[in-house]
Amino acid sequence: MKPQKVNEFFARLAQANPVPETELYYTNVFTLLVAVMMSAQATDKSVNKVTRTLFQIADTPEKMLNLGEDQIRQHIRSIGFFNTKAKNIIKLSQILVESYQGQVPDNRQALESFPGVGRKTANVVLNVFFGHPTIAVDTHIFRVANRTGLAGGKTPYEVEMKLLKCIPETWSLHAHHWLILHGRYICKARKPECVRCPVYDLCAYKAKTN
Repeated sequence: MKPQKVNEFFARLAQANPVPETELYYTNVFTLLVAVMMSAQATDKSVNKVTRTLFQIADTPEKMLNLGEDQIRQHIRSIGFFNTKAKNIIKLSQILVESYQGQVPDNRQALESFPGVGRKTANVVLNVFFGHPTIAVDTHIFRVANRTGLAGGKTPYEVEMKLLKCIPETWSLHAHHWLILHGRYICKARKPECVRCPVYDLCAYKAKTN
């Protein structure tokens, strides 16, 4: 997609939703990190159902350690891979307490060194809480970027690099959420709702729906 179209693409998404936000429930940077970790292979809606209760009793690494792995497991057992996620939450909390004074660092390298935290999770935390113009390429962003012709790529990393290169600075902070929400509610996987798409005429998708 040419630069002029890219700018118009995001201008329209911004007009429809000026200040997009994550749909994950969190109360601070630690709970955000835990919520994003738990959202792997799970929907935000299903994660929110368990975190609202969990974070009422454990919203810091210290409280999470005191709660213990067994209790965490009971709270999140409706989430996919809950056993592994419970173990990672405990390990993460322990590292934060022992090495970071209980504070989540504003540092990609440190974040990606934590158990259960990959590039996508780190990008979300850096963007949502610390205000970095990062792009966390999930299934929605990967689909939208390729389908629309915005930034085609065979891997999430390739799409991420192309998006970072093509998105104007004006839109870089919120681009992550505009693309996710667009993919979640309009440019859906099975049947995109092209009839109500604000970027219909800019999109390169050939099999548009009526």
